[in-house]
Amino acid sequence: MLAKKTNGIPAYKRIQEEIRTGIDGGQLRAGNVVPSERELARIHDVSLMTARHALASLEREGLVERRRGVGTFVAAPKIHFNKLMSYTEQMGSRGLTPISKVLFTKIIDNEEEATARLALPPRSRIFKLERLRHAAGGEPFALETCYLSAEQFSGLQSAPLQKESLFSTLQRDYHVELSYSDEEVDATAADPRTAELLGVPKRAPLLRIRQVIYSTKGVVILYVLGLYRSDRHNLVIRRYR
Repeated sequence: MLAKKTNGIPAYKRIQEEIRTGIDGGQLRAGNVVPSERELARIHDVSLMTARHALASLEREGLVERRRGVGTFVAAPKIHFNKLMSYTEQMGSRGLTPISKVLFTKIIDNEEEATARLALPPRSRIFKLERLRHAAGGEPFALETCYLSAEQFSGLQSAPLQKESLFSTLQRDYHVELSYSDEEVDATAADPRTAELLGVPKRAPLLRIRQVIYSTKGVVILYVLGLYRSDRHNLVIRRYR
């Protein structure tokens, strides 16, 4: 048996929940040291095996990373490319609360790249949504800009996107089921405005991801341009043969 139980909850799960709460509340941030197995065993009055099991499970979830001979640290958020997920779903899968700040929503007709990627005629009216994504504790880590057809998604400007997932809003209010995306990943440098928003030096390296997202009917629905702090993200790519 790996652990004692308190109120029916195994000790290793209580240890995991305490660490998750620390990450979610910002007391533990990416790169911070997590108590060692020996420390956790002493603090929670459990066996070393129980503490080891708790950390191993958190490592499999991607919440912490263990460096041999150094210690255990809070892991930077990871982007998983093998599944199309909204930011809300990404955070939820890690037991974290999604935090976003809507910087603006507007209707535009003058961004040629976005129009082309949405497969719309030139000068089409496009809904543009810019949001600043925050990690647990309020640290900004991504600037995300979404583009959709203003004609197809009339009224989207009034949706409570500060609190709700865009994916969920599209599904609930417009009956759109998203299916897959084509993505381009490269590196870029932070311009002055992006640097200020993300809290990095000007010209700092950023991870840039361009997504063209399709519905289950194969129709382009959404173009997303994401700029991510490279010191807060790892790419996790699973390849099959």
